[in-house]
Amino acid sequence: MPKIGVVGAGNVGASAALYLAEAELGDITLVDIVEGVARGKALDLLEAGPVRGYDTLIEGSGDLRSIAGSDLVVVTAGLPRKPGMSRLDLLKANADIIRGVAQAIREHAPKAFVIMITNPLDVMTYLTYRVTGFPRERVIGMAGVLDSTRFRSFLAAEIGVSVEDIQAMVLGGHGDTMVPLVRYSTVGGVPIEKFVARERLDQIVQRTRDGGAEIVKLLQTGSAFYAPAASAVQMAESILRDKKRLLPVAAYLNGEYGFRDI
Repeated sequence: MPKIGVVGAGNVGASAALYLAEAELGDITLVDIVEGVARGKALDLLEAGPVRGYDTLIEGSGDLRSIAGSDLVVVTAGLPRKPGMSRLDLLKANADIIRGVAQAIREHAPKAFVIMITNPLDVMTYLTYRVTGFPRERVIGMAGVLDSTRFRSFLAAEIGVSVEDIQAMVLGGHGDTMVPLVRYSTVGGVPIEKFVARERLDQIVQRTRDGGAEIVKLLQTGSAFYAPAASAVQMAESILRDKKRLLPVAAYLNGEYGFRDI
C-alpha cells in the first residue's frame, strides 16, 4: 500500500486527506505544526471510514519526520490569502515555510512525488524543485487542473449541460498569466463558440482568472479548499495508479513550448 504524506492540516490539507481516503490511494500521514490539529483531524477522518466506506489508515503528527518513506507528498502548509491580497503577497512568508518542508521531504522521503498547493503556487513549486533536487517530473504544482475545473464549471453553467460533457483546459501560471484554451474547448466534441458568444466567453475567461480571488472575497477569512484539494487528489490518483492522464500542471520547463529554466 502506498504511503501519502499531507503537510498542512488546514482546510485544504484536511479536505485532501478526506478525498485521498475515499479514493483509497494509500495510507495517509497528516502533518501540521500544531500537532493536536493534525492528530485530531486524522482521528476524525479515520472514524468517518465506516460511514464513507473506506479502510484507509490515517495518522496525524506534528513532526515532519513522520512522512518518512512516503511515495507521494501533498504540500498545503502556509498562510492563506486574505481579501485584497494577490498570491504573490504571500511570497516571503510562505517561502520560508516551504523551504523547510522541502528540506524535510528531501531528507525523509527522497523517492516521493511532490504535489504543491501552497501559494504563490508556481514559485513554491520551483522553490521545492530547487531545494529537493528531485527530477523535475517529480515536483509539480496543482495549477492547471484547478483552473481547468473552474473554467469547465463556468462553461457548463452558462450552457446548461453536464460538466462531464465540457472538454476544456487551462495552461500557464496559476494567476493572471493563466491561458484558458478557448479554441480547443468543446461541448461533446462541438466547439464552444457554437454555444457561447465571444464577448461572453471573454467574461468567463476573466472570471476563471479571478476564480480564487472571488472565493477569497466571499469567505473573507480564507481561500478556496474543496476544489484545490479535489484537483490535487486527481493528480495523485493519476500518479499512484499510473493512469497516464493528460493533466495540466505547474512544472519546470526545459525546452517545452520554447521555454527553458522557468
